[in-house]
Amino acid sequence: MPNTRGGKSPATFFLDRDGTVNAAPPPGLYLTRPEELRLLPGAAEAVRTLNRRGHRVVVVTNQRGVARGLVTWVELAAVERRLAELLGAEGAHWDGYYVCPHAENSCRCRKPRPGLLEAAARDIPRLSLPDAVMIGDSETDVEAGRAAGCRTVRLAPPGTPSAADRVVADLRSAVRILTEGE
Repeated sequence: MPNTRGGKSPATFFLDRDGTVNAAPPPGLYLTRPEELRLLPGAAEAVRTLNRRGHRVVVVTNQRGVARGLVTWVELAAVERRLAELLGAEGAHWDGYYVCPHAENSCRCRKPRPGLLEAAARDIPRLSLPDAVMIGDSETDVEAGRAAGCRTVRLAPPGTPSAADRVVADLRSAVRILTEGE
Protein backbone atom coordinates (compact mmCIF):
# COMPACT_ATOMS: atom_id res chain seq x y z
CA MET A 1 0.00 0.00 0.00
CA PRO A 2 1.46 3.34 -0.87
CA ASN A 3 1.86 5.48 2.20
CA THR A 4 0.40 8.52 0.52
CA ARG A 5 -2.37 9.46 -1.85
CA GLY A 6 -1.65 12.50 -3.94
CA GLY A 7 1.54 13.17 -1.94
CA LYS A 8 -0.23 13.41 1.43
CA SER A 9 -0.76 10.99 4.25
CA PRO A 10 -4.34 10.39 5.42
CA ALA A 11 -6.08 13.40 6.96
CA THR A 12 -8.10 11.22 9.34
CA PHE A 13 -7.01 8.12 11.22
CA PHE A 14 -9.83 5.89 12.42
CA LEU A 15 -8.58 3.68 15.23
CA ASP A 16 -10.22 0.65 16.74
CA ARG A 17 -9.97 0.71 20.54
CA ASP A 18 -9.40 -2.74 22.07
CA GLY A 19 -6.32 -4.40 20.60
CA THR A 20 -5.24 -1.25 18.75
CA VAL A 21 -4.90 1.51 21.35
CA ASN A 22 -5.31 -0.52 24.54
CA ALA A 23 -4.83 -4.16 25.43
CA ALA A 24 -7.87 -6.21 24.45
CA PRO A 25 -9.63 -8.19 27.16
CA PRO A 26 -9.72 -11.98 26.70
CA PRO A 27 -12.31 -13.23 24.17
CA GLY A 28 -15.85 -12.99 25.53
CA LEU A 29 -14.88 -10.53 28.27
CA TYR A 30 -15.23 -6.75 28.36
CA LEU A 31 -13.46 -3.86 30.05
CA THR A 32 -15.83 -2.80 32.80
CA ARG A 33 -13.54 -0.91 35.18
CA PRO A 34 -11.14 1.92 34.33
CA GLU A 35 -8.31 0.29 36.26
CA GLU A 36 -8.42 -2.67 33.83
CA LEU A 37 -7.38 -0.43 30.94
CA ARG A 38 -3.78 -0.70 29.72
CA LEU A 39 -2.38 1.22 26.77
CA LEU A 40 -0.48 -0.87 24.28
CA PRO A 41 3.24 -0.06 23.97
CA GLY A 42 3.77 2.88 21.62
CA ALA A 43 0.05 3.65 21.24
CA ALA A 44 0.10 7.00 23.05
CA GLU A 45 3.24 8.01 21.16
CA ALA A 46 1.53 7.13 17.86
CA VAL A 47 -1.59 9.16 18.69
CA ARG A 48 0.55 12.07 19.90
CA THR A 49 2.50 11.98 16.62
CA LEU A 50 -0.76 12.17 14.66
CA ASN A 51 -2.02 15.05 16.84
CA ARG A 52 1.20 17.04 16.41
CA ARG A 53 1.14 16.56 12.65
CA GLY A 54 -2.42 17.86 12.41
CA HIS A 55 -4.20 14.59 11.62
CA ARG A 56 -7.63 13.81 13.02
CA VAL A 57 -7.83 10.79 15.31
CA VAL A 58 -11.24 9.15 15.64
CA VAL A 59 -11.79 6.08 17.80
CA VAL A 60 -14.45 3.67 16.50
CA THR A 61 -15.28 0.75 18.75
CA ASN A 62 -17.79 -2.08 18.98
CA GLN A 63 -18.95 -2.60 22.56
CA ARG A 64 -21.67 -5.24 22.38
CA GLY A 65 -21.19 -5.95 26.08
CA VAL A 66 -23.71 -3.12 26.56
CA ALA A 67 -26.37 -4.95 24.52
CA ARG A 68 -25.59 -8.17 26.36
CA GLY A 69 -26.02 -6.49 29.74
CA LEU A 70 -22.40 -7.18 30.71
CA VAL A 71 -21.28 -3.54 30.62
CA THR A 72 -23.33 -0.55 31.72
CA TRP A 73 -23.24 2.84 30.03
CA VAL A 74 -21.72 4.23 33.24
CA GLU A 75 -18.92 1.64 33.15
CA LEU A 76 -18.33 2.25 29.45
CA ALA A 77 -18.09 6.01 30.04
CA ALA A 78 -15.65 5.48 32.92
CA VAL A 79 -13.38 3.35 30.72
CA GLU A 80 -13.59 6.00 27.97
CA ARG A 81 -12.61 8.74 30.47
CA ARG A 82 -9.68 6.65 31.69
CA LEU A 83 -8.47 6.13 28.14
CA ALA A 84 -8.63 9.89 27.56
CA GLU A 85 -6.68 10.46 30.80
CA LEU A 86 -3.97 7.94 29.90
CA LEU A 87 -3.56 9.42 26.43
CA GLY A 88 -3.69 12.97 27.80
CA ALA A 89 -0.90 12.19 30.28
CA GLU A 90 1.23 11.38 27.22
CA GLY A 91 0.21 14.52 25.32
CA ALA A 92 -2.26 12.72 23.05
CA HIS A 93 -5.99 13.04 22.39
CA TRP A 94 -8.73 11.96 20.00
CA ASP A 95 -10.94 14.24 17.92
CA GLY A 96 -13.94 11.92 17.92
CA TYR A 97 -15.08 8.82 19.77
CA TYR A 98 -17.83 6.60 18.35
CA VAL A 99 -19.30 3.50 19.99
CA CYS A 100 -21.61 0.80 18.71
CA PRO A 101 -23.31 -0.79 21.73
CA HIS A 102 -25.53 -3.11 19.67
CA ALA A 103 -25.68 -6.88 19.26
CA GLU A 104 -24.31 -8.50 16.14
CA ASN A 105 -26.38 -8.11 12.96
CA SER A 106 -28.73 -5.61 14.55
CA CYS A 107 -27.56 -2.25 13.19
CA ARG A 108 -25.54 -0.43 10.56
CA CYS A 109 -22.98 0.99 13.00
CA ARG A 110 -21.46 -2.29 14.20
CA LYS A 111 -18.22 -3.08 12.43
CA PRO A 112 -17.79 -4.68 9.88
CA ARG A 113 -20.48 -2.30 8.66
CA PRO A 114 -19.30 1.28 8.02
CA GLY A 115 -21.86 3.18 10.11
CA LEU A 116 -19.47 4.51 12.78
CA LEU A 117 -17.11 5.89 10.15
CA GLU A 118 -19.99 7.38 8.18
CA ALA A 119 -21.37 9.02 11.34
CA ALA A 120 -18.00 10.63 11.97
CA ALA A 121 -17.90 11.89 8.37
CA ARG A 122 -21.33 13.51 8.90
CA ASP A 123 -20.40 15.01 12.27
CA ILE A 124 -16.84 16.24 11.71
CA PRO A 125 -16.39 19.07 9.21
CA ARG A 126 -14.18 18.31 6.21
CA LEU A 127 -13.75 14.63 7.09
CA SER A 128 -13.39 12.84 3.77
CA LEU A 129 -13.61 9.05 3.94
CA PRO A 130 -11.45 8.51 0.82
CA ASP A 131 -8.75 10.59 2.56
CA ALA A 132 -8.91 8.47 5.72
CA VAL A 133 -7.45 5.21 6.94
CA MET A 134 -8.99 2.62 9.26
CA ILE A 135 -6.50 0.89 11.57
CA GLY A 136 -7.53 -2.08 13.66
CA ASP A 137 -6.55 -5.51 14.87
CA SER A 138 -9.34 -7.53 13.24
CA GLU A 139 -10.79 -8.23 9.83
CA THR A 140 -14.04 -6.58 10.94
CA ASP A 141 -12.09 -3.31 11.26
CA VAL A 142 -10.66 -3.84 7.78
CA GLU A 143 -14.10 -4.62 6.33
CA ALA A 144 -15.61 -1.50 7.91
CA GLY A 145 -12.85 0.67 6.50
CA ARG A 146 -13.16 -0.82 3.03
CA ALA A 147 -16.96 -0.47 3.09
CA ALA A 148 -16.55 3.22 3.98
CA GLY A 149 -14.06 3.76 1.15
CA CYS A 150 -11.01 4.21 3.40
CA ARG A 151 -7.56 2.72 3.15
CA THR A 152 -7.00 -0.03 5.71
CA VAL A 153 -4.24 -1.30 7.96
CA ARG A 154 -4.51 -4.47 10.05
CA LEU A 155 -2.41 -4.82 13.17
CA ALA A 156 -1.24 -8.42 13.21
CA PRO A 157 1.92 -10.50 12.96
CA PRO A 158 3.67 -10.31 9.57
CA GLY A 159 2.26 -12.80 7.10
CA THR A 160 -1.24 -12.77 8.61
CA PRO A 161 -3.75 -13.16 5.77
CA SER A 162 -5.90 -10.05 5.46
CA ALA A 163 -7.92 -8.01 3.00
CA ALA A 164 -6.20 -4.90 4.42
CA ASP A 165 -4.06 -2.73 2.23
CA ARG A 166 -1.23 -3.40 4.66
CA VAL A 167 -0.51 -5.60 7.68
CA VAL A 168 1.86 -4.24 10.34
CA ALA A 169 2.75 -5.26 13.88
CA ASP A 170 1.47 -2.29 15.88
CA LEU A 171 -0.03 1.19 15.83
CA ARG A 172 3.34 2.94 16.12
CA SER A 173 4.56 1.12 12.97
CA ALA A 174 1.36 1.94 11.08
CA VAL A 175 1.61 5.63 11.92
CA ARG A 176 5.29 5.76 10.94
CA ILE A 177 4.59 4.11 7.57
CA LEU A 178 1.54 6.26 6.81
CA THR A 179 3.16 9.58 7.73
CA GLU A 180 6.59 9.05 6.15
CA GLY A 181 7.71 11.90 4.00
CA GLU A 182 5.54 14.61 5.56
